Order: sequence, then structure tokens, then C-alpha cells
Amino acid sequence: MDYGKAIEYIRNTHKFGQKMGLDCTQELLKRLGNPHLEFKSIHVAGTNGKGSVTAMLSHVLKSAGFKTGMYISPCLERFIERIQVDLSEIAEDDVARLVEKVKLHIDKMIQEGYSHPTEFEIVTALGFLYFAEKKVDIAVIEVGLGGRLDSTNVIEPLVSVITSIGFDHMDVLGDTIGEIAFEKAGIIKNNTPTVVYPQDKEAMDVLREVADKRQSELFEVSLKQLEVKYSKFGEQCFNFEFEGVKVKDIAINLSGAHQILNAATALTALMVLKKIGWSISDKAILEGHKSVSWPGRLELVGHNPDVILDGAHNASGARALSEALKEYFKGKKIILVIGILKDKQVKEILQIICPLAFAVIATKPDSQRALDPHILAQMAGEYCERTFIEPDISCAVQRGLDMTDKNDILLITGSLYLIGLARKYFKP
Repeated sequence: MDYGKAIEYIRNTHKFGQKMGLDCTQELLKRLGNPHLEFKSIHVAGTNGKGSVTAMLSHVLKSAGFKTGMYISPCLERFIERIQVDLSEIAEDDVARLVEKVKLHIDKMIQEGYSHPTEFEIVTALGFLYFAEKKVDIAVIEVGLGGRLDSTNVIEPLVSVITSIGFDHMDVLGDTIGEIAFEKAGIIKNNTPTVVYPQDKEAMDVLREVADKRQSELFEVSLKQLEVKYSKFGEQCFNFEFEGVKVKDIAINLSGAHQILNAATALTALMVLKKIGWSISDKAILEGHKSVSWPGRLELVGHNPDVILDGAHNASGARALSEALKEYFKGKKIILVIGILKDKQVKEILQIICPLAFAVIATKPDSQRALDPHILAQMAGEYCERTFIEPDISCAVQRGLDMTDKNDILLITGSLYLIGLARKYFKP
């Protein structure tokens, strides 16, 4: 099996849908020798920010000298982004080889009457196999969806991390913040510390209750831990304090107040690791955070005009994006290219983002779940009178560029399935 056939095999399992639960993952991993039990881990769940926190933790742990695995979901441009060791993507040949191995066990499972593993279950097993094979010291594992019934929730982490909780995937996770928080809280393990990003009261009450039942020491991140020294687009600097220990002049090349809180969440998890004996110096913390980049999150990819990509795909992400635009680009004319999946909070996202735009170009993300751009344009028209339709992403981007002057902003947002393709337009 070559890489192309391996990816085709993985993609074809999409037809088996999305099954929440751990039984199939556990059965597959058992047949593979339980690779997930061969390395230490950190588990990261949340609605927004979990990718950024995962990246921050991975960069610092690598800087501290630990062989570090990183598992993220979804990819932005290439499948191999999802599985990395020491920030290097898995080789295509390794994907082919390991998929072939996993497929042999799946075929036997099917013969014995088990249900076929889903795409995410297969990729999760692939990642765990690779980390075990590479003998990583620790792996930072990002949850795919929810937490309690997510395939990644078979690991036994040193610390669990829960980032910002908001409304997303309500058809699976629940209609209230409390219900969604309960699903995220599923990664809280017995007698294992948990770090939590600042939440609203309904979410925090749930997290505290679950942590208390499982005797998990809860570390709640607070603005009181932070002293922001400066914040500008593409660079922020702050001081951080944890239980009387201070780390000064932490610089990140990420934009938005939410990224400082994400960094504080990652830092708190690192401090918890230090409490249980992991050697992580201030130098590693500073170097690791400074080296973090996270494509598709308030990413500047063009100049004259400035072109900004952001993967905001729910109301919470849209609010963070809106606040950043008001902070960094106040008074600038914004041309907005937007595409959203139909199962997302379309109206809420449009309400937040469209009023900031001079003009809106509705397009279609590369997904079967994409909302028809004609419907999107009609909905966007309630919040911006200049609304256009360009179903093809490349045409939408070009039209946006044609409409902007050198001092304007071209903003492309609404879905990671849109951002990945738009990014290739500017970074071939």
C-alpha cells in the first residue's frame, strides 16, 4: 500500500459515519498491543483554543528536551499535519505502512462481527501507534469532538486540560452550555489534575462538580495570573504567575487577547507537570512560546492589502475574531470572504462578523456540509448591504482582492475547510 492508497482507504471510511463511544477504539487498540499505554500524555479538550494550547504545550515540551508527540484534528492542508513528533510531520511512507497494519486488524474485526471503525478512530489508532513506535516521552493529544465519548479518551494523561467552552456540535453534545461542559468534562480522570480556561458560571459549575466527584485537583486559570506588557498584531508579551512563581517577558507571535489566555492555560498545565516532577525551565517556556505559530488563526498571509485568515467557525470564535479586529484594525475597511458549514451557528456568526465588513462575498467551503452560498448571502444581507456570491473559493478570493485597496483588509473566515484552501492561494 502506498501513501495515496492509504489516504484513500482512510477517506473511504467516512461512509461509516460518526460514532460516539470508546468500545470500537478500545478493541482496535487492544489488537494493536495497546500502544496508547506506552507513552505519557496530556489530554486537551474544549470548543475553542484547544489547537493553540496543544501547539503551545508541544513547543515548550520539545524545547525542554522531551521527545514530544502532537496529535491534532482536523488538518488544515495536509493529512500528515495531524500526527507529529518533535513538530515534524509523520512521513508519508510511515502513514502507508501503519495504515496497512491497522487495516489487517480491522479486517479481522469485521470478520468477527465488530462494527467498522470510523475515520477518526482509525486515525487515532494510527497516531498512537506512531507515538509508541517513536518512543515519545510525552504526547499532547487534542480531542476530536466533545471528550467523554471521543476516541482519544482512552489515554491515561498526566494532566487534563479544558479550554474555552462554547456552543458547537449541539446535535451531538447538547443544547446548553452545561450539557456541552459535561461532555468536555469527560476527559477529567480520577486522581488526575485538571487545568481549566476561564469559563462562564454554568460551564464552570459542571467542571467543578465532575472534578470533585473524581477527586481531580482543579487548577482554574485566572486573569489575576497575568500582566500584559504589550499587545500588537502578530506579537504579544506578558508576565505569568502560578502559586507565587513568576515567569516574566513571555512573548507569543499570536494575536488576540484569547491567545494570552490560551497561553496561560498551557503555562498552568506546564506548572502542574513541574509539580509532579517534570523538569521544564523558564528558558524552555520562553523559547517554546516564542516559536509557536498556528496557521489559520488570525494569520496574516498578504500585504497591500493585508490578507487575514481565521478559522472562526462558531459564535465564540467569531467574537474573539471581532474583538481582535476592533483592537488591531480599527477604522480599516474590511472586505469579507466567508463560507460556513450548514450545521454551524450561521446566524450568530454572521451577526457578529458581517456588521464589521464594508462588503461580504459568500462562498462555499470544501465540505459536503457546506451551506449553499446563495442562502449564506441572503442571510448575510441582513447585516451588510453589499453582498456578493462566488461559490468557487479561488474566485471569491480574487474578487475580494479586486475590491480592496492597499490600505484595506481582506478577511477570509467561517470554516477551517475554507481557510485551508484559501491559504494555498497565498502560500502555494
